[in-house]
Amino acid sequence: MLGLNELKQTKVYQEAVQEGLEQGRAEGKLTAVPLLLKAGLTVEQIAEQLQLDIDAVRKLAQQQS
Repeated sequence: MLGLNELKQTKVYQEAVQEGLEQGRAEGKLTAVPLLLKAGLTVEQIAEQLQLDIDAVRKLAQQQS
């Protein structure tokens, strides 16, 4: 049976952790979108600066209006 330390060294565990970190970063960026829209940035500028998919930013922009 694998102990916790051995489990943390498996590829599956490391990939799951990495995926979770990336998802958290993306969600954090998305929370900034409404603030940047209020500051006057365009959807295109926000998507470029935050390195987000422009369609995701547009969808959030439409939800805000």
